[in-house]
Amino acid sequence: MAKTYRIGTRTSPLALRQVEEILEVLRKFYPDFKAVVIGIDTYGDKDKDTPISQIEGTDFFTKEIDEALLNSRIDFAVHSAKDLPDTLKEGLIIAALTNSIDPYDALLSKDGLKLAELSNGARIGTSSLRRKTQLRKYRDDFDIVDIRGNIEERLKRLDTGDLDAIVIAASGLVRLGLEKRITERIPFEILKPHPLQGALAIVVKAGDLKLHSLFSVIDSQEVVLL
Repeated sequence: MAKTYRIGTRTSPLALRQVEEILEVLRKFYPDFKAVVIGIDTYGDKDKDTPISQIEGTDFFTKEIDEALLNSRIDFAVHSAKDLPDTLKEGLIIAALTNSIDPYDALLSKDGLKLAELSNGARIGTSSLRRKTQLRKYRDDFDIVDIRGNIEERLKRLDTGDLDAIVIAASGLVRLGLEKRITERIPFEILKPHPLQGALAIVVKAGDLKLHSLFSVIDSQEVVLL
């Protein structure tokens, strides 16, 4: 396996760690697998103002990487599976989906309080419409505040801002070694997570049968059936 594959990914610490995770698994099957990481800033990384609820299901976080793949500037892409658009660009396919490393939504609070213990009117920062809707259903007194940015930026806002808590995917914290920041993994009956939360997706060109076959060893049908 002499070829050195070019992997496209976003440039956040979490995205780069996700690539490392994929490479670690691949090298269990292909010890001589060689790759170089190509970091690509997407529009979603640059635009920190548009609420996630307005762009869910779109290619907000994948468009530039998809274009690099279609134009053969990279050989395959690694994404958080839940960042994928509802419909992939023509000419691209998902070669593999991994098992979720942790499917839960996590509460991180300033005072170590669990969701049920937060004070009346507590300000909670989160992004997705799914989380906002379910949190309001659980307790309509919460002041839900829209937040954007990578995990480090969200943690900084919790630590230095006026938020009482934030809700983010537990998987990102686990991957970055920040699991100790989790106050509570929110029970599924309160917050039902995105079906692909914590899973990773490898995207290749539809006609690249060699790569599609290569990644079949790490493809998990369990994720597809969630």
